[in-house]
Amino acid sequence: MKIFRRRVYGQLLDWKNKWSREYAILLDGARRVGKSTVVGEFAKNEYESYLMIDFNHVSKDVLSVFEIYSHDIDKLLSTLQMVCGARLIPGKSLIVFDEVQKYPKARELIKYLVKDGRFDYIETGSLISLRQNTCNIQIPSEEMHLRMYPMDFEEWCYACGFDDIPGIIKDAFESREPLIEPVHRSVLEQFKTYMLTGGMPQAVAKYVETHDMSDVETVKKVILDLYRDDMSKIRGSAGIKASAIFEEIPSLLSTHRKNFRPGLIKKDKRQTYFAPGIEWLTSARICERCKMTTDPDISGNLNNGDPFKCYLLDTGLLMSLAFDNGVLTIPEVYASFTRGRLSINEGMLFENVVAQLLCSSGKELHYVVNSKLA
Repeated sequence: MKIFRRRVYGQLLDWKNKWSREYAILLDGARRVGKSTVVGEFAKNEYESYLMIDFNHVSKDVLSVFEIYSHDIDKLLSTLQMVCGARLIPGKSLIVFDEVQKYPKARELIKYLVKDGRFDYIETGSLISLRQNTCNIQIPSEEMHLRMYPMDFEEWCYACGFDDIPGIIKDAFESREPLIEPVHRSVLEQFKTYMLTGGMPQAVAKYVETHDMSDVETVKKVILDLYRDDMSKIRGSAGIKASAIFEEIPSLLSTHRKNFRPGLIKKDKRQTYFAPGIEWLTSARICERCKMTTDPDISGNLNNGDPFKCYLLDTGLLMSLAFDNGVLTIPEVYASFTRGRLSINEGMLFENVVAQLLCSSGKELHYVVNSKLA
């Protein structure tokens, strides 16, 4: 997997320098946003040695170490090093629990491992799975949370070799001077390409490798199928409802108001019917909920219920999902982009990418409705 420059790396470095002696860090986010890759690179670059345990593919020998020595931190650490073939140095080494939701007991031990103080600890996982697998464990208070998103436009530019674009945009913004037309046209062309590829690292890597959008499309559809498979495994009705919402997101966003309207998904159903599905999709970070307010002062009149809008975590995936359900066709979208005339559902696409970039910068999503005009 190609290694890209990611914003979250700097946040991990800040944690290492300021907080790692007091807290482990839990990095969560949707599947395939690059959590394991960035943590592996961070461990390799910033520590003299590290031990990374992937609980998605962990051996019985490693699990037995946790089972036998969970009440003896000294023996736990020394035996893990022996079984995994790692040599850890107190104060200079990192232990990573990758996909920790697969083995909640390891997460429960974080309290005692941090207190022991010899090593730093990073956990990675999916928020929805982390929540589902905590009923029988005590959640450690010695744990800081950090969320990871698909690549934003700045990260995409660095990955694709357009290192000058972020600086050009920043300078123009700070000086309040518009870009000259040729530069503006070039930057906009790359931004539209970013919208096409999206920010999922595997899709971006394929674009950098081949510059063939058909190859990128194949990668994105594999990711969409992975999400569909996850939904099919949800117990109860939440999975069916999450899947129904997921497939209809392009249709919902292509309407005039773009609000979540349950009747468009299943006739005569109310929002409460789909609440378990919405909760799963937002907790899994596959979707972002945007709440309505009639007051632009965020401290004012927020409406936490109905109505709201539902955006997909990645605009590139949104385009591919739209291809699947027939809202858009591949020729229409690609022709619009290559000719510089994005005339089909452009509101849906640009609104989603703005929501995506706001989320990746740590902002909550709200939209304003003027009650006098509504």
